[in-house]
Amino acid sequence: MTEKEKKELEVSKKKPIESAEGESTREGITYVPDVDIFEDSDAITLRTDLPGAKKENLTIDIDDGTLTLSAAVDPLPKHFNTIYKEYEHGGYSRRFSLGERIDQEKISAKLENGVLTLVLSKSEAAKPRKIEIS
Repeated sequence: MTEKEKKELEVSKKKPIESAEGESTREGITYVPDVDIFEDSDAITLRTDLPGAKKENLTIDIDDGTLTLSAAVDPLPKHFNTIYKEYEHGGYSRRFSLGERIDQEKISAKLENGVLTLVLSKSEAAKPRKIEIS
């Protein structure tokens, strides 16, 4: 993969978002989830863990070449008495810059068992092809 191709999807380490532009509209921590990215001749596939996220609380948007994932996670019910806590509940947010190689009309998403899989189909011009000799 060339340097240009690597930059087509910006990747950063998982971390809580400590400061963001504007004011937060939801309580709690927002995490930047880790993402695995795979490529074949037809598509680029992204997989990310979003524990606790439900389909109805997950938003995937494309605006001006930027793919944004965001998910709200319901907090534990208030009537629970916490005895010991290692895991922080919070939402998720992640953005990717899409290059010209991606056909933005052919992106599919599947959330199964807390794992989101996005398949970003390549445009026909970006797919490898053989040139016939005449």
